[in-house]
This record gives sequence, structure tokens and C-alpha cells, in this order.
Amino acid sequence: MTSNETEFHPHILLLQGPNMNYLGKRQPELYGSTTAAELDEMVREHALKTGYRLSIFYTNSEGAALDRIYEAVENEGMDGLVMNSAAWSVGAGASVRYCILSVAKPYVEVHLRNQYMMKNVSTLADLAVGVVQGFGIESYMLGLDAMYRHLGAARKSAF
Repeated sequence: MTSNETEFHPHILLLQGPNMNYLGKRQPELYGSTTAAELDEMVREHALKTGYRLSIFYTNSEGAALDRIYEAVENEGMDGLVMNSAAWSVGAGASVRYCILSVAKPYVEVHLRNQYMMKNVSTLADLAVGVVQGFGIESYMLGLDAMYRHLGAARKSAF
């Protein structure tokens, strides 16, 4: 078996930004009734089926987000970042932006709602290899699939 035929199990960090820990309770008419714990179970099952390693981290603090991203890159071999940057996408998030730039790992932005199409522009989206929004909870599976495929394509082109 050659090195490019070995099994591929990249490590993806799913980072949940401000207020995402309150999913299912906060404005369910906008964000749905699925709780953070239910979402975690869904994405973990998806990771097992698809074949990637997944870490999940929730924080309302930009500093904690930066610490977690750096930890994942330096000590856990993170290959890609999927993040619902939530409120950091508008107005705030400069430190998160510079962190994403500095680690030089692929980033996919996910949002439950299609909220950035009309009124606001995400300040982090231009750093992303792609943005998935507007599909509710399914946005996460689509974003994780996109990252997995992106990492696989990058791996193949390296051989």
C-alpha cells in the first residue's frame, strides 16, 4: 500500500461561537428547536460514518476561541476548522480573523440561517474556502462534508 492509499481520517475542529451553546432555547422560531447536545450527537455520528476525527468546542469568548484553535493546531494535528462564528461575523471578530490567517488551515463558515445575504456581510467569510448557510441544522453536515472533501482533494494533489 502506498502512502496515498492509506486511510484518510483528518481532524476537524467544529468551533461554536457566541450563543451557540443556547441552541434550541434561544429564538427557536429562527434557529430551530434542536439543542446543542442534540446537534453534537448528530455531528459526532456523521463524523464516524464519514471517517474524520471531530473535536467540538463552544465558547462565548474570542480569547477562548483563539486558545482552542491554537491548541488544536499545535497539539492535536487539526487539519481544518469549521465554525459558526455567529456574532463574531459582524463587527467583532478581528482577533478570530487574525488567528485563522495565522494558522493557515482551511476554514469553512456555517450558519443556520441565510442571514448574511441581505443585510450584513460576514467579516470572516472571505477567509473561508466556503460558506454554508440557510439549511438549518443540515448546514453543519454540509459544511463538515465540504471540509472533508476539501482536505481529501488537497491531500490527493500533494501526491
